[in-house]
Amino acid sequence: MRILLVGATGTLGTALHKELSGRGHEVLAVARTGGDLRYDVTDPAQVTALYERAGRLDAVVSAAGHVPYKPVVEMTPEDYLAAFHGKVLSQIDLVRQGVPRIAERGSFTLITGVLAREPIPTGSAASMANGAVEAFVRAAAIEIAPQRVNAVSPTVFTESLDAYGAFFPGMEPVDLARVTQAFVRSVEGAQTGQVYAL
Repeated sequence: MRILLVGATGTLGTALHKELSGRGHEVLAVARTGGDLRYDVTDPAQVTALYERAGRLDAVVSAAGHVPYKPVVEMTPEDYLAAFHGKVLSQIDLVRQGVPRIAERGSFTLITGVLAREPIPTGSAASMANGAVEAFVRAAAIEIAPQRVNAVSPTVFTESLDAYGAFFPGMEPVDLARVTQAFVRSVEGAQTGQVYAL
């Protein structure tokens, strides 16, 4: 398959690139500052340009999304808008603009996270964004068939515990290897409208 991988230079994106390439797929790596194609997917015009440059695709995989972390009383409307643009609208636009550009039975796999179902202090914007993406996946799946759309919703990565483990007390971490397999399941499988919680 010819796969567009957005967020290809991050921790998850790097692991996904290795896994998908290792399975024989042609992976086009997209990031703001690295990869094969350099685009900012929070800008709808750049999403359009990205798809025009990428050409015909079989799948789109997103491992990108940025949200601010602050206590609710310190959050501003701009913070919540930043979370919406950084993780929700950017991924929605990958699907919206991608439908006419991927194969008839192609797929989209988006990224959410544990905070949609297990909130933490300072994580209200992330919870909002993750929940919105998951709701979108379920809704879009019934409209874009036979194309497919799913989301992967991991908890904190085992490999990132040193940096982020304190924010997720008592939550069991997940190895990147398990997370990448959920993406493989979405890309190579047949399900749609699923949120793979890990």
